Amino acid sequence: MNTGSKAGFVPNQPAGKLAIALLCGTMLAGVPTAAFAQQASEEERAAAPEPAPQPQTNIIRTISVAGAERLEAQTILSYIKLRPGQEYTSVAADEALKDLGATELFSNFSIRNDGGNVVITVQENPVINRIVLEGNSRIKNDKILPEIKLSPRQIFTRSKVRADVARIIELYKRQGRFAATVEPKMVELAQNRVDIVFEITEGPKSKVRQINIIGNEKFSDGDLRSEMVTKQARFTRFFSSNTSYDPDRLAFDQQKLRLFYLSEGYADFRVVSAVAELTPDKRDFIITYVVEEGERYKFGDVEVESQIRDFDSDRMSANLPMKTGDWYNAKAVEDTVEQLTELAGTFGYAFANVDPQFDRNKDDLTMNVTYVLRQAPRVYVERVDVNGNTLTQDKVIRREFRIGEGDAFNSLQVQRSTARINSLGYFQENFEVNQVEGTQQDRIILEANVEERPTGELQLSAGFSSIESFILAASIRQRNFRGRGQTIGASVNYSRFSRSAQISFTEPYVFDRNISLGADIYRRDFNNFNRFTQDRSGSFEQATTGFSVRAGVPLTEYLSGIVSYTLNVDDVSLGSRFFQDIDFDGELDCAAGRFLCDAVGTRTSSILGLSLAYNTLNSRLRPTRGRNVTVGVEFAGLGGSVRYARLRGRGAQFWQVLPGWIFSLSAEGGIIESFENRDEPGRDNVRLTDRFFLGEPQFRGFDIRGVGPRVVRLNYLQNPDDPDGPPILETLEDFRASRSNGFAGDALGGRYYYLGRAELEIPLGTGARELGIRPSIFADIGALWGVTTPILEDNPNGIQTRNADGLLEFIELVPDPTPDNPDTMDELIITTNPIAADGTTENTPRIVPNSFFRDVFLGDTISPRISVGIGVNWNSPFGPFRIDFARVLKSAEGDDTKTFTFNVGTQF
Repeated sequence: MNTGSKAGFVPNQPAGKLAIALLCGTMLAGVPTAAFAQQASEEERAAAPEPAPQPQTNIIRTISVAGAERLEAQTILSYIKLRPGQEYTSVAADEALKDLGATELFSNFSIRNDGGNVVITVQENPVINRIVLEGNSRIKNDKILPEIKLSPRQIFTRSKVRADVARIIELYKRQGRFAATVEPKMVELAQNRVDIVFEITEGPKSKVRQINIIGNEKFSDGDLRSEMVTKQARFTRFFSSNTSYDPDRLAFDQQKLRLFYLSEGYADFRVVSAVAELTPDKRDFIITYVVEEGERYKFGDVEVESQIRDFDSDRMSANLPMKTGDWYNAKAVEDTVEQLTELAGTFGYAFANVDPQFDRNKDDLTMNVTYVLRQAPRVYVERVDVNGNTLTQDKVIRREFRIGEGDAFNSLQVQRSTARINSLGYFQENFEVNQVEGTQQDRIILEANVEERPTGELQLSAGFSSIESFILAASIRQRNFRGRGQTIGASVNYSRFSRSAQISFTEPYVFDRNISLGADIYRRDFNNFNRFTQDRSGSFEQATTGFSVRAGVPLTEYLSGIVSYTLNVDDVSLGSRFFQDIDFDGELDCAAGRFLCDAVGTRTSSILGLSLAYNTLNSRLRPTRGRNVTVGVEFAGLGGSVRYARLRGRGAQFWQVLPGWIFSLSAEGGIIESFENRDEPGRDNVRLTDRFFLGEPQFRGFDIRGVGPRVVRLNYLQNPDDPDGPPILETLEDFRASRSNGFAGDALGGRYYYLGRAELEIPLGTGARELGIRPSIFADIGALWGVTTPILEDNPNGIQTRNADGLLEFIELVPDPTPDNPDTMDELIITTNPIAADGTTENTPRIVPNSFFRDVFLGDTISPRISVGIGVNWNSPFGPFRIDFARVLKSAEGDDTKTFTFNVGTQF
């Protein structure tokens, strides 16, 4: 036994070889059998018949559309990529659904595959019948509807509705209404139609509650806020639109702040941030600016470097407005650039470019400025184009140009042409002549792109006078008749004491020559207000019938000469009650005042007038700058029955002191002297009807003919304390109080007058400007004087009664002294006017009102009358509207004051 053998089974070698051989033989015997079996299987398969192919369901055989009403099936299929013969997959179906959704034509859609027959089912979006806006009062329909995408007869889509909601909300945000909401609703109708209703809740206007400024040390918050357009909401700014929040205005205010600091020399100033925070209730905004002021600079070296040979650099540098050592001012730099550009344009360099170059020295805080005038060719006008005029003829516009085709360009002449076209009043405000490059480098085209506006005027005016009661006036005028620039008009005025009618015509260019011709035909009736009775009938009547013709010729660009001829027939009469048998001798005498009796009669005035007019206004309708001066003289006596010379002058100057702030000063005056010899006591050489009169509308704060000399007739009244005693004279205060019953004085006019006005037009916010509201404050000063003191009457005694026969009796009180009472009066009875007293026979004694009186002469003084007030011009829906409130600060005894006037008109 071998105990040293290793553990495990180890076969005997001869036996192992035998086992291996048996195993190999067995394997080899199986190989032919397996090969034979495989060969037999292949033969059997080849001999067996092939099975029928199974049908494939993922191939598209047909595509149809279901549910379409308005759209054709082929139109719908054109929107997708599926086609017959293609394989239908879920990916392809999803892609087709996306394509259908992208069209926004369907409210619902689906795809179904039925054994290769693909069916697309759609439900079309409805057609919009109408768009309805509800709840909008601040923004009208005509402002919203053009801004939204949806409109009648379009296909309804939800995306457009969402976009329109956002657009409407944006419109309200621009008005400062950030709390506005819009709820869209759809009302279904027959035939797949819908009404789209936008229910709008406008909400309150979001105001700017507070403006905070952080970082400012040189200027206070109040100083900086005053430079901004946006204002804090306060009670005093109730009518201002600048208290609402506007993102564009916020950006503009940043520029305003920067310009302010740059104008004060702070060249490094910058706005670090500007944040507007809306309060939780969406009613207010709080705006916060963070600024860095930086250091203040002075001007260093300032010079002009001209590359144009016609300009001397040293000479131009010496005339610059800023000097070395002055505080730096960016606004002055901009103004200088503009002035140099205009100067170059004056010499024909239309395309000259002035480039200011800055050299900042932070060490000594100076700013060197060099104005480089770039080289440019001299320019000539290639042509003048007139566009946009449909009614106005081209020649009406072209004849106002001061520069023509082929002329050397001149910026001053272009500005003058612009001013003359603006003065026509036929086109849009702030019209400008555009300058366009020509076909060559040295050519320029001037374009007058006009927008015509209504030139017809229909005006209705109304006022109230304590003397004349209601005053009505109407006029119609066409300032561009037939598009030829002619003016034709007619006017009618009516009040209780004045009536007038006038027809006028003016041709500015007779036979296309620079000569104007005009004519007027008129009739004017004037009744002086009542002095004696309470029926408000006049004390005298003046009827003027006449005509005038005038011709004007330009002497220079700004100076014109005008010659005129006027023929008037004046008929002055008194009421029948003023012609009485005063002396009971059977002859009728004038019982009125001497100053009225002298005016009675018919006279003819033949008047030749000459005048010079100097006009540099930039607009005749609404001037903002320029001057207008007119001096004229009239001679009456070339025939007719009246002889006098009258000199009159007036002038006005306008300045734009700040953007929108227009200040004007105007003055006028006159003198008239007669050639007739009428040197008699109480009689003036100049007739009553030829004198100057002053009051409304020239002098605000005073009534018609309310300034200057007048005769006031004070009545003798029965003494309430002693009815049987002597009458007492009423006071001037009692006279004024009695005017409501129809008592007044007679205006006599004057031979000399002066009148001055100062007015400042105040700009309002954007909203007020859009409404056309233009307020102003004014002050007027003037006087009228220079007539001979008339003969005045004083008749203190008189009592009226009726006797038993109903006859009117005047009881004149005459002295009848007694030893006990030297002041005793006796009665002298005179029976006159045998007319029954309306059936009554009462014999109640009373003082005769307005029959026993004393005339008082008042107001003949050179002392100035002064009034101040406010006025508002408004381009209302009814037409131009003007309101004036005036307060008289200084007047003379006898003047008639008036606080309120207004008038309204329209244009067509």
